[in-house]
Amino acid sequence: MLRRMTKKVTLSFPDDTIEEARRFAERDGMTLSAWMDQAAREKALREVFAAHAAAVQRAGFDLEAAALADEREVAMVDAAIFRAA
Repeated sequence: MLRRMTKKVTLSFPDDTIEEARRFAERDGMTLSAWMDQAAREKALREVFAAHAAAVQRAGFDLEAAALADEREVAMVDAAIFRAA
């Protein structure tokens, strides 16, 4: 995915952080800027998803139990359909 860079900013990082980022960027075939952009976006998404999960938990929804119940229901339907065939 190509994105047009719109802002140039100056950031400061410890030397070891930059060296690690450079290694990861090279490994992934990306520029350092592109890799840092991706890393920042991924961090932002993790924050959003973590906040959503915390809100769901506070609301008292048990998503794991619901997912397991769905799996059991699918298995029962499959058994009923494929045993009858």
